[in-house]
Amino acid sequence: MKSKHSRLDRFINKHSHFSLSDTRLLIAQGRILVDSQPAHSIRQRIGEFSTVVLDGLYLQDRQPVYLMFNKPKGCVCATKDNKHKTVLDFLEHPQKQELHIVGRLDFNSTGLVLLTNDGAWSRKLSLPETKLNKIYRVVLAKAITEAELASYQKAFSEGMYFGYEGVQTKPAVLELINPNTALVTLVEGKYHQVKRMFGRFDNEVLELHRLSVGHIALDEDLQEGDARELSKTESALDSRVRRS
Repeated sequence: MKSKHSRLDRFINKHSHFSLSDTRLLIAQGRILVDSQPAHSIRQRIGEFSTVVLDGLYLQDRQPVYLMFNKPKGCVCATKDNKHKTVLDFLEHPQKQELHIVGRLDFNSTGLVLLTNDGAWSRKLSLPETKLNKIYRVVLAKAITEAELASYQKAFSEGMYFGYEGVQTKPAVLELINPNTALVTLVEGKYHQVKRMFGRFDNEVLELHRLSVGHIALDEDLQEGDARELSKTESALDSRVRRS
């Protein structure tokens, strides 16, 4: 994958009329600021969100954006669709065209969707080895009886083999809220995984609503179709997935 970092001299050459060899002198004269500090080396790394100022003019001042969106039913988790309204169609954000979706939900599913313009952040959230819990509330067509619950939980905790892809799902946790409503905790997101797992018991999923991804929980006050910026605490990743 192409790096979004650049050496300072190459960045200056690309974004100004100065040559690669001019950068050393510009640094010595204190004419370049990187993140409000005087630049110190032609090899200094410039990231996609580094602020770079040359002679008082901003060459780059791009800020990371982290949003949570409460996805309604019938909305496509895509940036463009010719038939249906997409997540981006709901957003009123000046940088929305820069954003991409982290962890999609299917057309009829609802709940937490994350969006960002920070590729490193979204990649680290999506890494399988981080094992971030994703919690879903599921409404089922058939009630799960007390006698059946142990069989469901055993199958979920052991994982299921999906022959079409030739993969074994990782252990999942199933808890009942009431006979027709369950909480399912996954650490992955195979294609229609929750629906297919309940399908092994011939039990149709009527509603699927994502409540959280890792420590980021859907704001209960956020209306369907609305979005808000994540707080610094919400967007901060723990030591397993910390931004480089």
